Amino acid sequence: MIRIFRPALALTAAVAASALSACAYNEALGRNQFLIVDNGSMIQQSNAAWAEALRTQNATTTGAQVDRIRNVGSRLVRVAGLDNRTWDYAVFTDASPNAFVLPSGQIGVTTGLLGLVQNDDQLAAVIGHEIAHVVANHAAERASSQAATAIGLQLGQRVAGDYGQAVGAYGGLAAQYGVLLPYSRRDELEADRLGVDYVQAAGWRPSQSVALWRLMSEQRAGSIPQFASTHPSDATRIAALEQYISSRGWS
Repeated sequence: MIRIFRPALALTAAVAASALSACAYNEALGRNQFLIVDNGSMIQQSNAAWAEALRTQNATTTGAQVDRIRNVGSRLVRVAGLDNRTWDYAVFTDASPNAFVLPSGQIGVTTGLLGLVQNDDQLAAVIGHEIAHVVANHAAERASSQAATAIGLQLGQRVAGDYGQAVGAYGGLAAQYGVLLPYSRRDELEADRLGVDYVQAAGWRPSQSVALWRLMSEQRAGSIPQFASTHPSDATRIAALEQYISSRGWS
């Protein structure tokens, strides 16, 4: 006799309906995205994160360094079609070379990155990459995937009965290494490609994005295997960038 779990079936139907209704085509990426996270919520969260970062970190919003990233960032924002909002800029005193762009309209760069890049072309490569994540809705897409994965794992535990604990344990590993991380690596490569488009459109040299990643690679003391990383290896992204730039005939 086959036992039917009606609550589980109902949850399955709800998840399937959400998946169908949440598919949206992203023209910049040329693919559909699964988006169940409200963009308004992402903006509220990123506004709160920016305010907290300014409050708790060693940050400055004025001065020559901020003017530099504002000049670079404003050109990239314009060519990316995101100049319909007010953008804020800040430099964070941190030795780690890093930058971030929030969907609510904030760009942060560390002093470590400003000390590493050799020119504004390379700075534009980093900021362009981060802006590309916003255009691509990667944060919302990632949050949507995590939410759907959590629902699926809960469903698996309910259907499995006594095996629920095992499903939860192994399902978590499968979701981490087989589903979520590959999406993240894909997102990074997509942002590299879009970022190069913005760099070119704003008047900088796309080839400097390759030079930048070589510099970043030299700074790393070591690396974890790509299959267990949320980012592609430096060699992978450098090769992908070189191929894409060459295919466009850029220098």
